[in-house]
Amino acid sequence: MFRHALAAALLAGSLLAGLTPALAESSRLALVIGQSAYRSVMPLPNPANDANAMAKMLGEAGFDVTIVVDLSQKDLNREVGDFAAKIATKGPETVALVFYAGHGLQIDGENYLVPVDVDPRREADIPLQAVRLNDVLNTLNSVPSRMRILLLDACRNNPFPTVSDAGRGLAIVDAPNGSIVGYSTSPGEEALDGRGEHSPYTQAFLNLARQPNLPIEQLFKRIRLQVNQVTDGRQTPWESSSLTSDFTFFGDTLVAAARPA
Repeated sequence: MFRHALAAALLAGSLLAGLTPALAESSRLALVIGQSAYRSVMPLPNPANDANAMAKMLGEAGFDVTIVVDLSQKDLNREVGDFAAKIATKGPETVALVFYAGHGLQIDGENYLVPVDVDPRREADIPLQAVRLNDVLNTLNSVPSRMRILLLDACRNNPFPTVSDAGRGLAIVDAPNGSIVGYSTSPGEEALDGRGEHSPYTQAFLNLARQPNLPIEQLFKRIRLQVNQVTDGRQTPWESSSLTSDFTFFGDTLVAAARPA
């Protein structure tokens, strides 16, 4: 009798242990932002396409996805705040991902995400009209979560002729603890919007992220290689990472963690 009870307890324990990774992966939230319809400068053709395709892929990867396009400064701030509140509701085991496609600018070493309603007359207008990247990171970091992933397809050219003093591309920002920030190109460089339906960075992500049991660090390395190849060396994605746990978009995170680097 005791042996049977012990065997049943061990079996139950093993089943619970087997469920642990799935439970840990059960809370996946994504905010996907595509900024195409800029009002004061030429619209960007691909960010809306990139956002729709990324939202579809992330949904297939088990994320609860919120997709928003063509946001004003007020709307962009509101969506980031609402997303943080949603993370807090889901709990500290949540994997939170933000994807942004659109214009981004660097002013005095600070990175800004550019809403569609900006109309700057001078460099000093950007901090007043845009959304500071560090504010987005701080908002996400203010609520407990297992991991934060920020993907920035935002290093396109500066489209504002009145903001001639803006730095080229984006500056690398150190990722907060438990986070990874992916940039579509290297510091101080500009990314391509792409001649096809998607930017080179988003297209590489869509091509490679579905591979099962691929650790996120290896995924970014393969994306870097593919983008560099398809752009003939003109664009090389970068990351800043301080991840403290393992993650894979598709497959079993424990299997991915056991793979050699």
